[in-house]
Amino acid sequence: MSQVVVVTGGSRGIGAATARLAGARGYDVCISYNNDSVAADAVVAAVATAGQSAIAVKGDVASDQDVVRLFETCKAELGLPSGLVNNAGIVALQSRVEQMTADRLQRVFAVNITGSFLCAREAVKCMSTKHGGSGGSIVNLSSAAARIGSPNEFIDYAASKGAIDAFTLGLAKEVATEGIRVNAVRPGLIDTEIHASSGEPGRIDRLRSAIPMQREGSAEEVAQSILWLLSEDASYTTGSFIEVSGGR
Repeated sequence: MSQVVVVTGGSRGIGAATARLAGARGYDVCISYNNDSVAADAVVAAVATAGQSAIAVKGDVASDQDVVRLFETCKAELGLPSGLVNNAGIVALQSRVEQMTADRLQRVFAVNITGSFLCAREAVKCMSTKHGGSGGSIVNLSSAAARIGSPNEFIDYAASKGAIDAFTLGLAKEVATEGIRVNAVRPGLIDTEIHASSGEPGRIDRLRSAIPMQREGSAEEVAQSILWLLSEDASYTTGSFIEVSGGR
């Protein structure tokens, strides 16, 4: 019987690459998405082509009700998940802190921090041996921004990923005796749509020379690290971080 993994924000970018690779590695996949049903359906189709089952559930990870529905739908249609990839995240337009509004901050933190907490909460209920589960793995998406700070661009995004780092460490220790491993990946400059979302589609071109490897990464390269952390190959790894940043 295939293992089941939930990938939030699975319709594009790193989430989509992770969902496709998970299908290729023999996982059944449940993705969440917020808007683009066409892209979500394409990911589901790719997983099906790999011979695995997949579903897409529309919802906002910052919504308690939507997150509960995501996991209930997953359990009903695919079975209990043994993996969670907390990938869903947003970035606002580039801005200095003195120009940031409370509404902007609340939305970035709601999706990037609260969403990860809510999804992990439901995953723990499914996986923890304390709750009758068989264990599992949670992989959080942090960012190299948590180390760099992203001045003059999006310190709020960087701060939200710093919170994910602390969350990863704390939850890893909290559930270590319950069969659940919790780790994070910190991507650097990756070729996805997030740069256009920040208002600078050519951001990678501007920053490429600051990367020791002198190139951007791909979503597939990040997905490889995520799948390793999900797998039994990482059975003694918890509370850890993998930098996928080309040395930056």
